[in-house]
Amino acid sequence: MTRITQFLKNYEYAIIAWVIIIWLVTMAIYYSWDREVIGAFIILVGVIGQAFAALGVWVGLVPVVGPLVVKVLTLPLIWLLNGIGTIVSYIAIKRGYTKDLVNTRVLAVVLLIGITVGFILGKLI
Repeated sequence: MTRITQFLKNYEYAIIAWVIIIWLVTMAIYYSWDREVIGAFIILVGVIGQAFAALGVWVGLVPVVGPLVVKVLTLPLIWLLNGIGTIVSYIAIKRGYTKDLVNTRVLAVVLLIGITVGFILGKLI
């Protein structure tokens, strides 16, 4: 069996799940479908088809940088910062601080990207 057919056989369900996810996102944007319903269905398809785990594996296959990206994204600190940001965002939206919330979330995303890039550069240098 060639390497390509072996890859397609190993990740058959994940590839199908990603095709469905891309199709759903495209159709949702084109037809302006309800975001919450499409989001829930995408999460359901991704979990059942193991699409998100496969994406981590595919990123990890990139030489040198891939394993570092996967390692950083699975750090508990990243998950903790993102979770706290989500909880604070929920509270801020309830209290009416939506404009300030956008700036805060942008800063949080920049911080997480900075941690990721810094970790990768630190390991490479």
